[in-house]
This record gives sequence, C-alpha cells and structure tokens, in this order.
Amino acid sequence: MSIAENIELVREKMAAACQQAGRDAKDVRLIAVTKYVAPERIAEAFACGLTAVGENHAQEVREKLTFYKQNGAELHFIGQLQSNKVKYIIGNARLIQSADREKLLLDLDTQGRKLDLVQSILLQVNIGGELQKGGAAVADVPYLLELACGLKHLRVEGFMCVPPDVDAEAARPWFARMYELREKLRPMFPEQPLKELSMGMSHDYPQAILEGATMVRVGTAIFGKRNKL
Repeated sequence: MSIAENIELVREKMAAACQQAGRDAKDVRLIAVTKYVAPERIAEAFACGLTAVGENHAQEVREKLTFYKQNGAELHFIGQLQSNKVKYIIGNARLIQSADREKLLLDLDTQGRKLDLVQSILLQVNIGGELQKGGAAVADVPYLLELACGLKHLRVEGFMCVPPDVDAEAARPWFARMYELREKLRPMFPEQPLKELSMGMSHDYPQAILEGATMVRVGTAIFGKRNKL
C-alpha cells in the first residue's frame, strides 16, 4: 500500500474508534512518527494533509529542520532528550512530549529563559513502572508538576506514555490508568493546561483512543518498516 492509502486507513480506524467511544474525531490528533523516514517520503504524507510529525533524535531534527520549516510542519519531539541536546530542540519543537525528570525540566526552563520563550511540554509517565523505559514514576508526577508550576518558561499541556509491550487489548488498562491519572491531577494544578494525552502507536492507537488519547503517534502503519538513514 502507498503512504496515502496507509494514511487513509489510519484515519478510518481513528474515526471508527472515536465513534465507538462517543468522541468527536476532531479531538484526536494524528502525529506521524518520522524517525528514519527520508524527507521525500514525509512529503508524501504532507500531501495527504498531515501537518504534525514526531521525531525521536535530536540529530535527526537538526538534519530535517529546514525541510520541516519549509513545509510548515508542526514538530513534536517524542524521544528521550539528553540535557546537552536541549538547545537543538527547544523553540524548534511545538511540543516536547518526553520531559520526565527534574534536571530536564530545569534545563528546559533555563534555555527558555535565554531564548525568551515558553516551551510546551508533556510529562512522560512510565505507567508500567518498567526499569528499561524512560518516563517519570507515577509517584513522582505530582512533584514534577509542582516544580513546573514554578518555572516561568515551561507549560505542561498534559502527559505521554508508552505502555508495556503487550497486545492492543491488553494495553487498554494502562491507557485507562493514564486517563485516570490526568483526571486526578487536573484539579490539583489548575495553572497548567493538562489537556493532552499522547498515547497509542501503530499497533494499539484505536485502543488508546477508546481510553481517552488526544494524540496518537503512528509511524510504521504509515511509512512501513524503516531502516536507519
């Protein structure tokens, strides 16, 4: 199937999930994960109306940034962000989805102050408590939110997660826990938007939508399997 056909199928499945959940399809955004995807193939996705892309590596952002700007793309950074790479991402990404620790929040705020901007972020939550994965422990999320509330150059728009590697239906309880966590924290931190829930990837995005995702991050289902550029 072509990229255009893949995108059409993804959109159909998203719409079906929204209908099943009684949600407006406009309330869920498709983020095309473009890790290791060449610009000419990404351009095919842009031609189908996709505007938001998700990149995992700071170096790849640097290589593609001019291309994204020329095409008016909305860049989301979704990979693990090292403190020494913050300067390459902040201000270039509309949303940094993988903020997950105190030092990174402080580094983002410091760089935001230097650039005189407010960077929107999502707090990445390690909802399954897996040692090999990034993301803040659930118990640490209130502290990170409280910290962010005191940082003038950060805005926390919500949360992101990567659930344990299970089949799509088995992932639903993890997505549901993320939704419950957000709903618990929203009234506690009214100064932060906390609207977004970025969860669900190529194999489980319909299930994530059923459990409240506002963004899904889809790569393989759009571009197929990719090799490193």
